[in-house]
Amino acid sequence: MKINNVGYGHKHDADFFIERPCGSGDFLLLVLRTDAVFTLDGKDVIIPKDSFFLYPQGMPQFYRCVPKHEFANDWVHFQFGQGEEEEFLKRDIPYAQGITTTHAGFLSWCIKAVADEYASHSPYAQENMQHYMWLIFNRVSDLLHLPQVQAHGPEYEMLLTIRRKIYAEPYVPRSITWAAHEIRMSPASFQYYYKKTFGVTFVQDFINAKTEYAMMLLTTTDLNAHDISEKCGYRNYEHFARQFKERCGITPLEYRRMKTQN
Repeated sequence: MKINNVGYGHKHDADFFIERPCGSGDFLLLVLRTDAVFTLDGKDVIIPKDSFFLYPQGMPQFYRCVPKHEFANDWVHFQFGQGEEEEFLKRDIPYAQGITTTHAGFLSWCIKAVADEYASHSPYAQENMQHYMWLIFNRVSDLLHLPQVQAHGPEYEMLLTIRRKIYAEPYVPRSITWAAHEIRMSPASFQYYYKKTFGVTFVQDFINAKTEYAMMLLTTTDLNAHDISEKCGYRNYEHFARQFKERCGITPLEYRRMKTQN
């Protein structure tokens, strides 16, 4: 797979539009952060924000802002390598169809990681970008085809919003008091419902989010472990290293050596 160009968090004024009668010459993956109007088979269709959309190579591309609204999205122009499109098609993800998801924040995070790799000088950048792209495709396929767990109770969506925030920005300081205030619960009720809903406490989940972010930085950047500790929101490296080892069984540096040797 070859990444031709990538953009993360791009915003445009209300006069934004794309008109490519012959397509862009490659595949175009979009994650919409706002509603948008797509022209498909000669008809205008509004595709809502938090949607995944994939143009196949050669398909005309016509999309624009909803009138009087700004447009924001993440995008990747790419080309499949030999045999890769066949592998993609096995995931049964439709082309040119908006797929709305509650996991759009995760897809955007993956595209940000692709953008970071695209701008890096890492000898593993190409390999890393491919991993993130397949992670996107696998997640979308799961959303389409795995049985969805039914959430019960009005608190679920509010709790899910908190969980998305800590995984999207694990480096931002968060507390139980902050989280409870965000969704207008008492700290005790918040902790009870969070554990009941996700099977893990808020504090444990926040540490897991930081650890996942650290693992990504350790394998995709040349930052030293102390800098990574700071980027994950830790003030004390020893505290970071202890929590990392508790979850991974090895130190951050051992994890990096293991991954770079594979």
